[in-house]
Amino acid sequence: MTALLEFKQRMKGLYAKYEMYLLPLFKFILALVYFIWINTNMGYMKALNNVFIMLILALICSILPSGMMIFAGFALMTGHCYALGIEVAGMMVVLILFMMILFLRFTTGKNIILVFTPLAFAFDLPVLLPVGCGLLSSALSALPAAGGVIIYYFVRFIRMQSQILQSSDMEILDRLTLLTDGMMSNGEMWITVVAFVAVVLAVNLIRTRMFDYAWRIAIVAGGVIYVVIMLAGSFSFEISISVPSLIIFTVVAVLIGIVVEFFVFGGDYTRAERLEYEDDDYYYYVKAVPKALVATSERNIKKINGEPAGENRRPQEKVVNYTEPLFQGEEPPVPKKSQSQDAAPVIRKADMSDVDLEKKLEESLKDL
Repeated sequence: MTALLEFKQRMKGLYAKYEMYLLPLFKFILALVYFIWINTNMGYMKALNNVFIMLILALICSILPSGMMIFAGFALMTGHCYALGIEVAGMMVVLILFMMILFLRFTTGKNIILVFTPLAFAFDLPVLLPVGCGLLSSALSALPAAGGVIIYYFVRFIRMQSQILQSSDMEILDRLTLLTDGMMSNGEMWITVVAFVAVVLAVNLIRTRMFDYAWRIAIVAGGVIYVVIMLAGSFSFEISISVPSLIIFTVVAVLIGIVVEFFVFGGDYTRAERLEYEDDDYYYYVKAVPKALVATSERNIKKINGEPAGENRRPQEKVVNYTEPLFQGEEPPVPKKSQSQDAAPVIRKADMSDVDLEKKLEESLKDL
């Protein structure tokens, strides 16, 4: 455990030291992976399905705020949808505008979740996203998480129906009907939306409670809630879900969540304290949980007040010599005084008794 704590502190110190360079690098990697996912699952417009286009967009997103990454992804999706048909692109624009009007403008700092949601599905760890949102963000993050689920299933539906949508025999009305029915009647999508929102709210609620090990209990509870909702929904809507893979990937996501809790929170509940105090208006009941820290093994030993060697002894040090006349019972020689050290002549000040006060008084009266 001590080695893990030392590793954690070193990683945090390394990130704090090089944050100026690491943050743009992480944003560049995230944007590049996100754009690769879009082009891999869509890729209908050849002009956008280009490595150089993705690199340039990722580089731009690395130096701009995270909102640029979201809208660049929306632009790529809309462009690929336009290659299938203007109706598909219109449906994508309607979804984007609906999310912008409903919640995107109110959850500005949490909209980056829209980027992480499809990537969580791509790595078969969907439950990791709502658990992470509940731990690291607020309950409002449930809205962009639900929007990310809708975008993911819309992209997946287009990929499955791409051959039909590219057919020139379909009428505009038929395409719109296919897209609308495919979204509204997608039971798996709505079950996942409900599961994501429930997990985010439950994890955030449990994590903010005052009992011990609230973070870890919230992580495990989030995984259990997700499995229960997905299984209940699959039975209700008669949707086939692989139960073993669902449980395995949920357990993996829970373990990753515990690792995230160790690096982000890492509270030492064995030294928790409860404080009570008051002022003129309120009573305060505070629970203080110290962070688990350990001193790093790097130590610099500096020798202070070390005795110098005999040959390097300072010249001003006094060395006793017992052969001097003082220790032999003789009078020490009196040093001769130089002329510059002769005493200056002393000027004798006049004594008050030598002054004739009566004579001085008569002279002052004559002047009057």
